[in-house]
Amino acid sequence: MDYQYLQLAVADRVATVTLHRPDKGNALAPYVLEEVTALFTELSQRTDVHVVVFTGGERYFSAGFDLNEIRKLEKVSNESYTALFHRAYRAILFCDVPVICAVGGAAIAGGFDLTMMCDIRYASMRAKFGQREVPLGMTPIMDPLWRIIGLGRAKEVALSGRLYGADEALAMGYVSKVFPEGELLASVAAIARDMASSDRTVLVESKRLSNQILHQDLDTGMRMQEWLFRSYIGSEDNHQRIDALQAQLAAARRK
Repeated sequence: MDYQYLQLAVADRVATVTLHRPDKGNALAPYVLEEVTALFTELSQRTDVHVVVFTGGERYFSAGFDLNEIRKLEKVSNESYTALFHRAYRAILFCDVPVICAVGGAAIAGGFDLTMMCDIRYASMRAKFGQREVPLGMTPIMDPLWRIIGLGRAKEVALSGRLYGADEALAMGYVSKVFPEGELLASVAAIARDMASSDRTVLVESKRLSNQILHQDLDTGMRMQEWLFRSYIGSEDNHQRIDALQAQLAAARRK
């Protein structure tokens, strides 16, 4: 598939996906969502990709729904449009490999929802976040939001419809770190490269575990983790990585 509204770069086992509709603030028209669905589905299967970085660049993330497109809809015929959004959400959320979101500007409504589907979020100081669905007469996405920031804060974000700056998003645990303007993409790229140096299968299984364990009782969760740990400890890759770490520590002690 040829991508008109997404840019893709793959290096060092990291795929960087950049929303590219700058004249519209990266607004999510149907054809943008089709591309998001197709590309994340593809990246999930690529063995040369261990981590995905999803961004809109240093200036934007996404202004959200393309309101001109929504204005054309009628309630009796909105099913295909709604399904399109949720296919895009699911393609990101259930991408096999970890997805890191780098938010350089406004992430509003549908744009906010895209950030919510990522595993980890980092922001620039100029980033803003907000669910604007309720003020526009629509219902918001509450799950997985409540899993990220807790039910009380999720209700506040959804029902108030207000915008939150990067520092507030950090304080509530929605983003993991805030970077100075202009430093976001380079900083997140370094984090992604470091993560992508890990075994792809271990990353895939660890992400899957983090999603599955939410639905288990404590005993079942502990047994799942024991089984998965046993699947990898003592493997050849495990031995090689231990040897490399010990050699690195020995070299550091000799300095």
